[in-house]
Amino acid sequence: MAKKRKISPAKTKVRASPGKVRLSMMVGDYEIVRALKEGEVKPRGIDLVIAKYPGTRAIHDRVAGGVGCDINEFNAGAYVVQKHKGRADFTALPVFLHRRFRHGFIYINKSRGIAKPTDLIDRRVACRTLGAAANYWMRGHLEEDYAVPHRSVTWVIESEDDASLQAPADLKIERLPRGKNVEDMLLAGEVDAMIAPNVTRMIGEGDPRVARLFPDYRTIETAYFRRTGIFPIMHVTTIGSDIVAKHPWVVESLVLAFEEAKQLAYRRLANPRNVPLGWYRTYWEEERALLGSDPWEYGLSELNRRNYGTLVGWVHAQVLTGTRPRLEDLFPREAFQLELPLPRMHEIDYKF
Repeated sequence: MAKKRKISPAKTKVRASPGKVRLSMMVGDYEIVRALKEGEVKPRGIDLVIAKYPGTRAIHDRVAGGVGCDINEFNAGAYVVQKHKGRADFTALPVFLHRRFRHGFIYINKSRGIAKPTDLIDRRVACRTLGAAANYWMRGHLEEDYAVPHRSVTWVIESEDDASLQAPADLKIERLPRGKNVEDMLLAGEVDAMIAPNVTRMIGEGDPRVARLFPDYRTIETAYFRRTGIFPIMHVTTIGSDIVAKHPWVVESLVLAFEEAKQLAYRRLANPRNVPLGWYRTYWEEERALLGSDPWEYGLSELNRRNYGTLVGWVHAQVLTGTRPRLEDLFPREAFQLELPLPRMHEIDYKF
């Protein structure tokens, strides 16, 4: 069981408005939350105190250790693991701040003779940690669509996490000695492949020793979306269970505030003058034609339930034992009572 939240990272003293609940928040510096973090959007009944964002790894570690803010962005896979282990001091809002397609994040050493996904069977595949949300999705893609069972691979990990510490005995895990780096090992051919949540330096700088398993990943990801409707969810937004129990209305208030901030971001980003890319507007129109007008949809719609439910299923299949967690175990009752679709608060002005 994680420790009770202790830290209020925001150092600035903020006097709560009369009748309002004062809550601290730590989420990434996404464009879709800018209006909320800068105070243009104010959640009803809440004085929101914005804490400094320490970076992806640091925030996940803090939240996992029970020392985050009242409201936190968190690894959506690690959240499932912690709730399955019995952690009860936090619950999740249906606000999914980070999504990403993942076929383009499987990297191979070009000297290891890997030409197709099934060549990964009985190979050593590295990852910094076992339980990154992205890694669950990539192992799931490989197993479901390319006949590469996750238990047919030896997973070489750099750091322990909740997932690796409680993984089933038949999952093959090789733990590296302290100081070893999985990227360096891939470059040296000491492992055959690697999965990572980020575009690594070796890919970003075009190191000739490595390549993507799927060079045409965008085509594959587009086909995946057309087939499934899933734009994979990576993170959830957590809130203290005691807060929801005492003030159940905060669920609706916060979800609507996040929604309004997102709509303001869409309105700003629809204007190509605000983005220094020559064909940005073309990309915008192409993406909206495929993903729809709200790719970052909030709320527990049928599509979001299926999307997050897919991740929950992979977490359960890959590292958990016992009964598969239900969405009802992961979100508060109030999240299921939100009226959907969420209201349109800001229209896009196309006079640019």
